[in-house]
Amino acid sequence: MKKLVLFASGSGSNVQAILDHFTNSDQIQVSLILSNNPLAGVLERAKKAQVECLVFNKFAFAEAGSIHKILQQINPDLIILAGFLWKIPNFMVTEFSEKIINIHPALLPKYGGKGMYGSHVHNAVVANQEVESGITIHYVNENYDEGAIIKQAVCNILPSDTPADVARKIHDLEQQYFPITIEKLLQ
Repeated sequence: MKKLVLFASGSGSNVQAILDHFTNSDQIQVSLILSNNPLAGVLERAKKAQVECLVFNKFAFAEAGSIHKILQQINPDLIILAGFLWKIPNFMVTEFSEKIINIHPALLPKYGGKGMYGSHVHNAVVANQEVESGITIHYVNENYDEGAIIKQAVCNILPSDTPADVARKIHDLEQQYFPITIEKLLQ
């Protein structure tokens, strides 16, 4: 059985898509959901799916902290950042090399880096009058949004699109491509 560990900071819509996709799988399971936000909607999603979920702080995320030990015990096949906003520590990137992936709401290398997440990305796309945007699923390395690209999917941006319109288009791409890309990586 392939094991997934998911990190999320927010509502968990991408986590839900992953849970739904693998709910009846006899080959892949979500072993644990981790969140740095005690008020995150993802916690309720984990509870409903009956998947263990832990909330942690910066201390627990440090090298000597409990999250590192938990990951070592589980030894996941993939660690998935699904709307997780903290930078992954270098020691974790090294130890779980090519096992940590992230989804970014833009076509990297455009609109990546520190502070470029969620509505910040969509606002920038509209402000710069881009004609397309999309998602990038990539491996995590020591720098924000600079790991090797695994998959990109594109959507058209109309001159009349607002940041909220772009967000909806990106959300649709995330829901469509993230779970199947994870599954392909584990084959």
